[in-house]
Amino acid sequence: MTALRRIQKELKDINNNPIEGLTVEPLEDNIFEWQCSVKAASNSPYKGGTFHFNLNLPENFPFKAPSVTFITKIYHPGINEEGQICVPVLRDQWKPTVSLSSVLTTIVDKVNNPSPDDPFEPDIAALMKNDEAKFLATAKEWTKKHAT
Repeated sequence: MTALRRIQKELKDINNNPIEGLTVEPLEDNIFEWQCSVKAASNSPYKGGTFHFNLNLPENFPFKAPSVTFITKIYHPGINEEGQICVPVLRDQWKPTVSLSSVLTTIVDKVNNPSPDDPFEPDIAALMKNDEAKFLATAKEWTKKHAT
């Protein structure tokens, strides 16, 4: 099975070259499901927080992108209430050659550097553009409440 070999190789690469602030734990009985967490960078609006998410690999990986769902609530313009993250590489820019390491690096970067462009949550993006201080205060409050 190609998917299994590819996933094992990707996991080995990630373990050999860890991504700063990220932990990856495949489920014991299912290598297609990973429990991951991002420890927010010290210069991020979410500093001090650890955000957990699941990465599910489809049976036909790498021909279909993995799905990512955040378990920890986060006040972020690119992550919605259901925990879905808006990154092009998981949607229309997915290619079988994309490595999981680069996907995870993109997720860590997205968490630490929220952008109001291409938002999943337009209200949060608007607040970020129009009242950055209020956005930062809310992000900090949610981080304290949900991610510490």
